Amino acid sequence: MLEQLLDSDSFVSWDQPPVAVAMSPGYRGDLRKARDTSGTDEAVLTGAGLLRGRRVAVVACEFGFLAGSVGVAAAERIVRAVERATEEGLPLVASPTSGGTRMQEGTVAFVQMVKIAGAVAVHKAQGNPYLVYLRNPTMGGVFASWGSLGHMTFAEPGALVGFLGPRVYQALYGHPFPEGVQTAENLYRSGVIDGVLPVSVFRRIAHRALSVCSGAALPGSGSVGNGASSPTVAQSLSSDGDAWDSVVVSRRPERPGTRDLLRHVTQRVPLSGTGQGESDRTVVLALARLRGQPCVVFGHDRSGQSGEHTMGPAALREARRSMALAQELRLPLVLVIDTVGAALSKEAEERGLAPEIARCIADLVTLETPTVSVLLGQGTGGGALALLPADRVLAATHGWLAPLPPEGASAIVHRDTDRAPELARAQRIRAADLFADGIVDRIVPELPDAADEPVDFARRMVAAIADELVALRALPEAELLATRTARYRRVGLPGG
Repeated sequence: MLEQLLDSDSFVSWDQPPVAVAMSPGYRGDLRKARDTSGTDEAVLTGAGLLRGRRVAVVACEFGFLAGSVGVAAAERIVRAVERATEEGLPLVASPTSGGTRMQEGTVAFVQMVKIAGAVAVHKAQGNPYLVYLRNPTMGGVFASWGSLGHMTFAEPGALVGFLGPRVYQALYGHPFPEGVQTAENLYRSGVIDGVLPVSVFRRIAHRALSVCSGAALPGSGSVGNGASSPTVAQSLSSDGDAWDSVVVSRRPERPGTRDLLRHVTQRVPLSGTGQGESDRTVVLALARLRGQPCVVFGHDRSGQSGEHTMGPAALREARRSMALAQELRLPLVLVIDTVGAALSKEAEERGLAPEIARCIADLVTLETPTVSVLLGQGTGGGALALLPADRVLAATHGWLAPLPPEGASAIVHRDTDRAPELARAQRIRAADLFADGIVDRIVPELPDAADEPVDFARRMVAAIADELVALRALPEAELLATRTARYRRVGLPGG
């Protein structure tokens, strides 16, 4: 596997002879046979090499050695490699394939997973990327520790991946484990892993991700200018135009959304799901570069919303995953708002929609990395507010933000929806009013409607976001946090 992942002849082993462990004569014979048949001295190989020219540390299982099982010696080898990668500031790529804990060593082997997970946690806490590629099979304690802690996790096609092995399940319960559950493809659909792809493709994806995770801006990616004196921006801030017009324009099916913006970024790495068994197709998550500026991007996907199918608690938990990624990788976070509102359903209530909105807001206000929020189109309710609190807030000319859609506000105030246009104006929901009220910092013009110039508008918005990232990354973290807190402390107050 390492020869497929790394550049030719670049791998340098870090392995030392396995540490001695207590063993029975029978186990000693098993180890001798495993060495002879696999050609390795333990179930894991560690070292460093080049991945498309970038130096990385690697930890990979050898399934031919006692089914890749992890005991004391294998765990010690893994931990030493992780610690060395942390000391050297290297990205770490892990590729497990294992039946899990080594049964011949019993509970002491089982407990080794704690120190492996702890070492990985320290590695990530230092801002070092941790990428995982699961091979067939990856089971038990290996999947339940270092196999599930990646900033991004992919698996090879058709891989058996799960916690309790199907043979063990049948022995314990007397009937087969359900078909198709413990497959890489099913875990991807369920939001447990980010994708399924062969190692040759993972190699390209990993290189792209590591380029973004490096945090370095690409040459020539300096400020693109804020355009404050541009006539088109001045036009965007004009008091002309009606709030209801913006609502109508923002609902045009042809209007570009988050996915359209992502078509104009570089080194994009799509991620998927919460990593905790939930996935919501009304949102998108990716690592990307905007005009050379590295960041995590999370946003609403207007193409995934229809009728009553809107963002639910899983979407907000995925938003919080994006915040955690940005925090751990020391990357700016870009949030794109374009939602008809959060889901109104029994399931959404029971799965904690409102608490997740609250947690998103709290996480964003205290996030220790630069943040940019983009009001791209519709901004309805708590689902929009959950992505709003940022260091800089941009809005498209016809972007808007309201506690309810104007029809809903009219229904509350006037007991019908006929006066929605009147409520839209009264609530000051349009971009120009939000700018005047200090909620929006900058308006990116539509000339005159993004739906009629989708490519030009998308490029204009990406350039504007990149401009803000350049400025924010130059500021000290303490200043960002203090300014962000003060910003929302004074919204709506006299003189605020």
